[in-house]
Amino acid sequence: QVQLVESGGGLVQPGGSLRLSCEASKFTLDYYTLGWFRQAPGKEREGVGFISSGDGSIHYKDSVKGRFTISRDIAKNTVNLQMNSLKPEDTAVYYCATSVRTSLTEATMVPSLFQSWGQGTQVTVSS
Repeated sequence: QVQLVESGGGLVQPGGSLRLSCEASKFTLDYYTLGWFRQAPGKEREGVGFISSGDGSIHYKDSVKGRFTISRDIAKNTVNLQMNSLKPEDTAVYYCATSVRTSLTEATMVPSLFQSWGQGTQVTVSS
């Protein structure tokens, strides 16, 4: 069974940075599209970006483009989310999830297309 564990969340001031990691066990991340999502209190879960298993391409939602970077560490079977220039509106629980889809786009990366999820890690951006 796919198991995902997120880490790296915490409290950071506006303009600061955090690096989240998503570690996979019992399977190889290369075989799946790996997405990052977030959910703020009272809001629906939304996509942040993903790395495709099809061609390794990386895609981001407009709200985080230029500030967030997704990368894969094959040796550690981990996918990272580097978040820079953080804003209070980035405050949310962040989740990683896997999908068997290979042709997703920024517009179609909805939670229902991802099958396995981590437990989430809290990111709070506040002064």
